[in-house]
Amino acid sequence: MTMTLRVTVWNEGVHEATQPEIAAIYPHGIHGAIAEGLSELLGDEVAVRTATLDDPEHGLGEQALAETDVLLWWGHIAHDRVSDEVVERVRQHVLGGMGLIVLHSGHFSKIFIRMLGTTCSLRWRNPEGGERELVWNVNPTHPIAAGVEQPIVIDAQEMYGEFFDIPTPDDLVFISSFTGGEVFRSGVTFTRGRGKIFYFSPGDQEYPVYFHPQVRRVLANGVRWAAPVTGVRRAPEVSNPQPV
Repeated sequence: MTMTLRVTVWNEGVHEATQPEIAAIYPHGIHGAIAEGLSELLGDEVAVRTATLDDPEHGLGEQALAETDVLLWWGHIAHDRVSDEVVERVRQHVLGGMGLIVLHSGHFSKIFIRMLGTTCSLRWRNPEGGERELVWNVNPTHPIAAGVEQPIVIDAQEMYGEFFDIPTPDDLVFISSFTGGEVFRSGVTFTRGRGKIFYFSPGDQEYPVYFHPQVRRVLANGVRWAAPVTGVRRAPEVSNPQPV
């Protein structure tokens, strides 16, 4: 019997609440667009809930995380408003096996920096109208790349470029190239404790990227890949057992 994956899509929700031009692009929030895509592609395979910064405990209380198999995280201008207590709670759940998918400017989120242990800094440019991004699949046998076009063409997007200060990834799945000539490791994976982490960069709030069918396919594949293995969810710990 296939178990339903419990997915939480977390988003600051600040841009949509304060900038009418962003609300026009994402009338149900960035989290709403991402959740819609996951539900459309994965159907009964997932149960999707959303949470935002202004929810009690940011919508990431202990029970909510215990009932989440994969957490998607979008943040940008309010990283400093995320409670350190909540970040540590999320970290413990990732170490215990909860999947984590970090999106776009979430590279500067407290949780991503804490999980990776580097600055997670990068180069960026966002001229009026954005730049064309080509997302190249460089690991075609990886589950996250299944059924994804080569390349994904995103007509307008903020440019992210190297050097991206992250540890050497477990897997490099996508590399993006931009109109201005830069390239960027736009799809990378890591393992921390029992948890799997996927970072995927396309998705600036000024562009309707999360309605792009191929971006939605990547995120759906990412949810399947990041799902925890069956068993007890608990962070690895020191033990002193008797001989087996």
